[in-house]
Amino acid sequence: MPPIDLLLGFLAVSIAVTFAPGPDNLMVLGQSLARGRLAGFGLALGCALGCFTHTLWATLGLSAVLLASPNAFFAFKLAGAAYLTWLGIQALRSGGVGAPAGAPRTQALPWWRYVARGFIANAINPKVALFFMAFLPQFVRPDSGPIGAQMVVLGLVFALQTIAVFGTIAFAAGSIGQLLARRPRLGVWLDRLAGMIFVSLAIHLLWPDRSR
Repeated sequence: MPPIDLLLGFLAVSIAVTFAPGPDNLMVLGQSLARGRLAGFGLALGCALGCFTHTLWATLGLSAVLLASPNAFFAFKLAGAAYLTWLGIQALRSGGVGAPAGAPRTQALPWWRYVARGFIANAINPKVALFFMAFLPQFVRPDSGPIGAQMVVLGLVFALQTIAVFGTIAFAAGSIGQLLARRPRLGVWLDRLAGMIFVSLAIHLLWPDRSR
């Protein structure tokens, strides 16, 4: 178990990282606007589960394998971009979710489907895997117990704060989307916005990393 001061420092940095604009919170934002709070909450939970998956990968060293194999890294990026593009096309082709004025807004798919979407989109993103491999070890102390156990605890903390942060984003964006849904024609454009966000994230995933 990492020391409490280390956990608090890790939590503060994690919240800042999660709030910073990125693929996952943009996805939650776009779908919450287009499909409502429940869809956004589902994506938030799925992304959190994906984050914990990356924790396990980093703990087992699989992220190091991806980093050492350019072909494997590119294959994961391609799979992630293809999935996000598919989601984008689905949203762009949607006719919107219209609702009579004053009617409660509901998501277009079963809630668990949004959980699955969030999980897959996060879990197959190799950039997230490499981030966790670089991020988690900075908060591990060899003299505080088994390194693997510490990383698992840190991963759980990161996943829980992800649910809280993304849930807040989903609630706020869902409220805005609920107001906009009173104008049925805007439902189509909300889906268009969500579709463009997905496609943009796919392009970003494949964009060459110029930081090297």
